[in-house]
Amino acid sequence: MSAAPAALAVSVAMQESAETTQLGPRLAFTAVMVGVIALACWLMWRGWVARGRRQADLPEPAAPPGTLGAPLAGPVEGRYLASTSAGDWLDRVVVHGLGATAAGTMSVHPEGALIARDGADDLFIAAAAIRGARLDRGIAGSVYEQGGIAVVTWELGERLLDSGFRASAARHHDDLVAALKSLVPTTEEAGA
Repeated sequence: MSAAPAALAVSVAMQESAETTQLGPRLAFTAVMVGVIALACWLMWRGWVARGRRQADLPEPAAPPGTLGAPLAGPVEGRYLASTSAGDWLDRVVVHGLGATAAGTMSVHPEGALIARDGADDLFIAAAAIRGARLDRGIAGSVYEQGGIAVVTWELGERLLDSGFRASAARHHDDLVAALKSLVPTTEEAGA
């Protein structure tokens, strides 16, 4: 017998199909994975609720006034990203709907900034509450290119918050920030 037929016989013997997995262990593994995913979702929900309880002292933002002056900038289409504690871009504020992202428009008026959100209450930031504005790259876990977000720093109750807005067209960010900065009270106005 030559080496080639012997190798062929060994090769044919090794081509047996692999043993199929048993249904029981496969179902058990699936059940464990579904349980782990459900536990993770439940823990995230509990964290969101606990964060809301810790932030319960924040007052509700003011409603937009009935009439607003001519816009200094906007309205600009884009996406409201969220509000965070000022200076901590990962500390999302979840009370009063401030933590939920939504498509919408942002405009800056002499009375303040108005973020009209689709599917959520509009967010109005009075001019007297605005403490600063800047271009940034991230807020509430959303990260973009440098200057990809217009961020307004404002006072709600006794806390400073940062609220981020990403315009659909990046060229509008500079206009929004310039208009917001024009509303920041000077040191003399803030002391009066």
